[in-house]
Order: sequence, then C-alpha cells, then structure tokens
Amino acid sequence: MPNAPLPNAVSRQILTFVVVGVVNTATYYCLYLLFLTCLPYLAAHVLAFLISMVGSFFLNARFTYRTRPTWRKFLLFPLTNVTNFVITTAGVYVIVDVLHAGSRFAPLLASAAAIPVTFLVSRRVMLPKPETIA
Repeated sequence: MPNAPLPNAVSRQILTFVVVGVVNTATYYCLYLLFLTCLPYLAAHVLAFLISMVGSFFLNARFTYRTRPTWRKFLLFPLTNVTNFVITTAGVYVIVDVLHAGSRFAPLLASAAAIPVTFLVSRRVMLPKPETIA
C-alpha cells in the first residue's frame, strides 16, 4: 500500500516535530547570530547547536512524543542529533568556505537535509520499544 496514510499518532508526531523544529531552529539561529558577534562562525554554530539541543530535548519529550523526560533519554538524545550535527556542520562549511555564500544564512540552508533522519532517530530514542510476542 504505497499511498496508505500514516497512523494518526505518527502524523501528529511528525507535525509536532516540525513545529518544535521551527522553534528550535529559530532559537538556534538567534543564538548563532548572537555568538557570531564575538566568536568565529564554527564556534558560534557549535555553541548555539548545543544549547538549542537541550531545549529540543525537552520540547520533543513534552509535545512531540508526550513522554516523561528521563536522564537516560536526555543522555541518549544527543546521539539523535549526531547526524544532524554532521550534516549541518559540513553544510555550513561548504556554504561558507567552498561556495563563499556568507555565514549569516548558511545554517538555515544546511539544516534542511537532516530533518527526516533526525525525526526517525529521535522517535526511536524517545519512545519505548514495542514489545514483541514470541
């Protein structure tokens, strides 16, 4: 069934994940621009990314997956962002140093490719594994 609709819970999670992602991206970008005033662009990117990742964890736990935040999930959550971090960091580097397109909008452009992968990995970390019947 290639055109079968997604189950309601997953559809809601995807929509909420996108909304949380927009809020998180806005937070990240504001922090990035703030840090860019006194740090090199890669340092500004890393620091803004780390701070916004903490906010993303709590927003996704509460609104996207409706699950209780735990230390275990909190400690595993950065793993969900490794792919996002690698893609966005490489993208920022390519946009700024290879394409010479400027550092102000580079993170916004670079982040789009990582969104689907980040959703799938974060969903796996944040939700309990379904029990299988043997």
